[in-house]
This record gives sequence, structure tokens and C-alpha cells, in this order.
Amino acid sequence: MAATVAGALAGTALVLAPTSANAAPAVDVLLAEVYGGGGNNGATLTNDFVELANKASAAVAVDGWSVQYLPAAPKPTSQWQVTALTGTVAPGGRFLVGEGKGAGGTVALPTPDVSGSINLSGTAGTVALVRGTTALTCLTAADCVADARVVDVLGYGDAVVREGAPAGASANATALARAASLADTDDNAADFVVGAPTPLNARGEGPTGPGPGEPEPTNARIHDIQGTTRVSPKNGARVASVPGVVTGIRSFGNSRGFWFQDTQADDDPRTSEGVFVLTGGVTPQVAVGDAVKVSAKVDEFYPGGVNVGGQSLTQLVGATWVIDASGQALPAPVVVDAAKVPDVYTANGPAGSPSIEALPLEPTKYALDLYESLEGQLTRVADARVVGASTSFGEMWVTVEPTQNATAQGGTLYAGYDAQNGGRVKVSSLVPFAQEPFPQANVGDTLTGVTTGPLTYDNFGGYTLAATTLGKVAKGSLKPESTRDQKKTELAVATYNVENLSPKDAQAKFDRLAKGIVVNLATPDVVALEEIQDNSGPTNDGVVAADQTLDKLVAAIKAAGGPTYQWRSIEPVDGKDGGQPGGNIRNAFLFDATRVEFVDRPGGGPTAAVGVRKDWLGRTQLTQSPGRISPADPAWDSSRKPLAAEFRFRGKSVFVIANHFASKGGDQALDSRFQPPSRSSEVQRVAQAKVLRTFVDQLLASDPRANLVVLGDLNDFAFSPTLGTLTQGGALRTLVDTLPANERWGYVFNGNSQMLDQILTSSRITRFEYDIVHVNAAFADQASDHDPQILRVRPSTGSDFLDYVEQLFEEWVDRG
Repeated sequence: MAATVAGALAGTALVLAPTSANAAPAVDVLLAEVYGGGGNNGATLTNDFVELANKASAAVAVDGWSVQYLPAAPKPTSQWQVTALTGTVAPGGRFLVGEGKGAGGTVALPTPDVSGSINLSGTAGTVALVRGTTALTCLTAADCVADARVVDVLGYGDAVVREGAPAGASANATALARAASLADTDDNAADFVVGAPTPLNARGEGPTGPGPGEPEPTNARIHDIQGTTRVSPKNGARVASVPGVVTGIRSFGNSRGFWFQDTQADDDPRTSEGVFVLTGGVTPQVAVGDAVKVSAKVDEFYPGGVNVGGQSLTQLVGATWVIDASGQALPAPVVVDAAKVPDVYTANGPAGSPSIEALPLEPTKYALDLYESLEGQLTRVADARVVGASTSFGEMWVTVEPTQNATAQGGTLYAGYDAQNGGRVKVSSLVPFAQEPFPQANVGDTLTGVTTGPLTYDNFGGYTLAATTLGKVAKGSLKPESTRDQKKTELAVATYNVENLSPKDAQAKFDRLAKGIVVNLATPDVVALEEIQDNSGPTNDGVVAADQTLDKLVAAIKAAGGPTYQWRSIEPVDGKDGGQPGGNIRNAFLFDATRVEFVDRPGGGPTAAVGVRKDWLGRTQLTQSPGRISPADPAWDSSRKPLAAEFRFRGKSVFVIANHFASKGGDQALDSRFQPPSRSSEVQRVAQAKVLRTFVDQLLASDPRANLVVLGDLNDFAFSPTLGTLTQGGALRTLVDTLPANERWGYVFNGNSQMLDQILTSSRITRFEYDIVHVNAAFADQASDHDPQILRVRPSTGSDFLDYVEQLFEEWVDRG
């Protein structure tokens, strides 16, 4: 047995191999399976268990032995819990130790050979097989490996005590099991896999019958299980001999299983004829075309958890099945196209209770109801335009309604809370990557031919066609865009979210971003950057400085043919600005000092609030430059503080405020079971907009003619209350509204092209050009998930007449 020690030194791990002096003698009884989710939410089995196996040719007595349990992260006061063993493990046999019982579950364990009461963790912990019944005292792997009584150890999740690396984290519906060969390499991660729990006792009995007090299973058809609402009328019940033909198999990941479909459909369009059978981490031994009869428990699974707000997936768990025949014809798939999908996305939930779960499905009236009525059933799309680029997870978004809110680049525009775009469907593949890599696709490409597979639902993007047959990608005309060079008399100001940039990123990312700034953005005079991480990146070590991050980007820009930018930023307080833990993301400015002057004014700091004042000539200026806006205001808790700066361009002051508002984390998805979905994160962004607006009003009250640019990742739409707070009364203008409607996007999420980054200006800025430069969001190969934006502006003198005179002069200068 080897043991890994989580040492006192940060980032240090020691792997200790036992010596002959302290290693336990070789034995043939091992831990074979451990399950800690018994009776928990989503579990079928009522009890936890530990299963032993004997790989020897002779029986082994375990009288006087014990199974012991320790929490994953033991404290000095932690104690091992003990279940004493009695009996014999037959050669090649199993031995079941029943443990603690939870409040849920419906299926009892087969009769345990020994019963205990330990409540094992369902996700992380350590189980030891021990010669003796006295509780162990070791709390580290090193101490445990030195204890000759320890026979075998399984550490799972993030357990401190384990053999080698810990096995994966289990869950309420999954266990950790050793391979059938009972291989023992002294590395838990290599020896154990996560899968559906399969308890066996010494008599070879499994959990075949109903639990205590549970009704006997009843025969059913799939459409009886699916029912006419989103939740199965048989949820929690056991069903028997459910007939159908296997239509798809998921043979990878921890949610393996198969779909099967009834070949004798009813005449109710609300009831799906297909359903998923979950087998956890174990690949089911079935083939597409097998005629099966399945006995199992009906379960409503909420991907991501019931509190996320997503829809549930009706599935069968704890299943057994028989194969009656093979090579059977599959049911014809339902064709999903523009004629099939209703124009209205969804019904709203009842007043005071927005859940639509109990509402009868109306698949000819609502798009969400159509997809739910097809859950688990074979579906097909043909020649569908890609509206969300492929990802490393092996998925893309397509639309079956090509004219629905189409963008100029081939995407689908999200133009309002009531414009959800029901034609969007996510496509994944049931073919393992190693067998057939998922195709790379950009927005505007076409998934040609037919794509067929069962329709499922997941929390990463709603309804998904899990393809057994995947069409071919035909490339469209999308190319990275480039904006024009600014003229001599134009100040070019850009915003770019560089997505958690740190020195730990590959040089290739810096080079891609640099090329985007130099070539695609034509070297703006000022670049407001969002998501600049500190010098140690996501390592949570107290570092807050980001000079290495910014210097590395500046060097990459120079190498790409750009200017030697200077930069300004303010280091945040460690851990106070949100984002990736340890990264300390912040806003920063790059500027070309040969074109524009940064007005440095001391006093700025992480907790110092910038203000507005007039100089001795009556000119408005910032009290600090750069400076943070109201950093102590609760609106900025765990969020980036706006960075205000003062520039001078051709003798005129220009104020620029870089922003990165709170994320949309916690919002319910468009396809939520709650309609309309809650936008809980919006509360903080509106509060942030109010604080920012107060500062804007102070600046404009001091100088109504000020040249002011507010820009950055506001994490909200032009039609949102957040933007409404900033633009109310005309103090600021949202520049995206100056573009044609089908150009108003710079980010793609779940197949919807939308606008999260914004540039706004004060009313005195009237001579400008604005451009969203599409180089990332629509492409599978991205430097960032955001597209940058650029504003070319001729700052105002504050006088309409002088602006007109200056315009004539500037036109002459630009021609020269």
C-alpha cells in the first residue's frame, strides 16, 4: 500500500512507499466497492455499504477485523468510526457490510453479511479494512501506511488519507468500485471507478426487490412513464418489463446509460415514447437495435441540482433488463424544423408560482413544450445553420429556424427577454472523441445532411440532440474582422475582455490577443482591459500585483508590430474583487503615449474613492487618475471596481471609465422550469449602475460639456434595467443602438448572439464611429470569449461653433 501525504508545506505532496519493516503482509481480501449516498436525495438505495472481495482460491475468515471510516479532511480531534466484522469471505466471493441509512431511497440492500451504522460521505472520505476492531489513530496517509493492522485503504474525492491519488468523487447515485479483475496497484485513482452502486452479499444476491413498505413494481409503457407534464406521474415508483428498442448509448463519463423507445406509440403528442436508463460509470451491455424489457425506478433528475432552476430529466435508475432480440428496426425519428417548432417559446407559470412543471404540455403552441414532449425520443435535424461555435466539450448550437432573428454573420440575435429564439438546439455526439473527433464549426457554418439521435436535457444548455449520426460541417464565409485605422485627429478607444489573462497562460494566447489589438483593432490609442489576473494567476497565494501580466501583453503587442504601450491599473485588495479564486482580476488601461497623454494624478488606491473637482482655472478634473469609483460601496462586494482615468488628446480632456460589472451567475436559464426566469444577479448590476451613474452625474454637473466614455464588460444587455439606469434622462448614450439591429452582438451564449460589453458616451460626443470587431465569439478557435469594441472619436471643444471650425481644420489635417 502506498500513501500520499498532504503535507504542511503549501503545494507539496509526498508519495511514500511502504518498507518491508512496516508494510502489512500481503492478503487477498480487498475493498471492492464503497457507497456513501444511501438514502440521500436522488439515491435509489436506502443504505450506505462497503463490499469486500476475496481474490484467493481459499476462504478467508474476517472475524476480529473491521471496516473503519474517516472524514476526507480530518482534524486533530477526528476519530475513525468502526464496524466490527465476523464471518468468512468465500474464494472469489463477496462480503457485504451494510452501513448507515438515510431518509430517502426506495430499494433496500440485499441482506448484509454484517450491519453497521456508519454514515459514509457520498462525495469524499476514507474507508479502511483493518485487522482488529480498535479504532485507528492515524490521520495522515504516512501514519496509516505505517500501521501494520491496515489491510487496504480507499480514499475518494479530496481525501487526505488514500493510496496514491484519491479515487474520483462519488455522488448520491454513484459508488466507487474496483474493476472485476480486483487489480490492486496501490493507487486509488487507478484502481477504482465511479459507477452505479451494485451491492452483492456473500450469497451473490443483489438489490432485486422493492424496499421495505415499497409497492411491488408495475408493468408500464414509456409514454405512461413520461406522462403529459414535465414530471413523470410515476416519479419514485418502480416499473417492470418496460418494452422498447435501444436507440442510443452513452459509453463515456459518469452518466453512462442508454436510451430506448417504444415502437408502439400512443396517439397523444404530449407523451414522449423514449426515455434514458442511467447506469452511472458503467457502460451498459446493450447495442442499438436491441429489443429490451427494463425494470427500474422512475426518477426525475435535475442537472446541476434542484436549486439551479432547470428542467428535470425523466430517467430510469437502478435498472435491470433483458434482451429479447437484436438488430431490430429503429422507430422513425421526429423531424424538428421550422414548421414543427412553435413561434411562442413558453407559457408563463401560474401567478405566484412560476413553475411550469405541472402545466399540461402544449407542444403545438410552445417551443419548450415541444422539446419536452420529445425528451428521450429519436429526433432529427437537417441542414441546420450553426449559431453557436463548437467547443472543446464536443457540442455546438444550431438553429432549425434560419430566418429567426438572424444576424449579419449567420447567428441568432437575442434582442429581448421575450425573444428567446426557440429554433436553437444543442448538438452533441454519442461517439467517443477517440473514435471520431467532434467537428470544428463556426457561427454561420452549416451542419449538412441529417443529424439524428435521442433528445435529452442538461444544465449546460438545455435540450440537446445526442447524435448517433452526425452531419458534416460545411464552412460558411465568416472571417475575423478588422477595423480601419484611426485618423490623425481621431482618438481611438477600445474595450477588450481578455478572459482571465495571467502569465501562466501560454504565449500563444498573448500572441493572439496582441494580433487582435494590432491587426484587428488597428492599434487603438487607449485600450480598456477586463479580466487581467495577478502575476500568479489562479494560484491563491496573496499576490495582487499584475505587472508581469501587463508587461507580457505589452511585449507581445510590440512583437506583433504595435506600439510600446504604457499601462495603468490599481491593485485590488486580495480576494475582494470576485472572479476566478486567486486571480484577483481587475481593469487596466493600455495607452499609446505617442498619441495620447495619460494625466497621472496621485492618490489612487484599492480603497480610495476618486472624486471630481475643478482646478484653479475652473477646469473639471479627477481627484485621482487612475482612481476607483466608490470602492467601499456594497454594490461592488466581490466584484470589480470601476477604474476612472483622465487623458488629454490634442489639448482636450477625455474621461474614460473602465468597468466590469457582476456576472450573471445564479440567474435562471431561458429554458428554466420557472417562467419567466429569475434574473437574481441583475439586482447587483443595477446597484452598480446606480453608483456609477452618481459619479457620472457628478462629473457632468461639474462640466456638462465633458468628453466622457464609459465602457467595458457590463455583463448586461442594451435593453436591460442596468443599461436603462445609465442612460435614463440622456446623460449617456449606448452606442450599440447606433448599429443596424442585426449587428448588435459581441458574445454568443447557448446559440444566442448577444451584447454584454458596452461603450457609452456623454451627449457632447457627437463626432464618432463605433465598431464591434468580430474576432472571437463566433469562432471555435478563440483568444477570448468576448469580441472587442472600438470607438473613434473627435473630442468636443464644448462649443458647437468651435467644433464645426475644428472639424474643417481636422479634415484638412487628415487629408495631409
